[in-house]
Amino acid sequence: MNTAVVTFDSSGKGSCLFTELIDLHSIGSLEITRATTIEFNNTTQLWEVRQNGAVMFQNHSRAICLTWEHQEFNR
Repeated sequence: MNTAVVTFDSSGKGSCLFTELIDLHSIGSLEITRATTIEFNNTTQLWEVRQNGAVMFQNHSRAICLTWEHQEFNR
């Protein structure tokens, strides 16, 4: 089951992983920035999840990296 979590700060600014489970456009105007990048490292032969250049997670499977990203950032 897919879940979506939107958190709001005290100023009313919300943040979440982008999803089409919620019509985010109905909330207001959107400003979208990537939280991470998932790229293949040819040297290590692993997929890497990076945030601000730092490797946060790596695995042979891109799908596992995507699952990790969703679990990590959808709390």
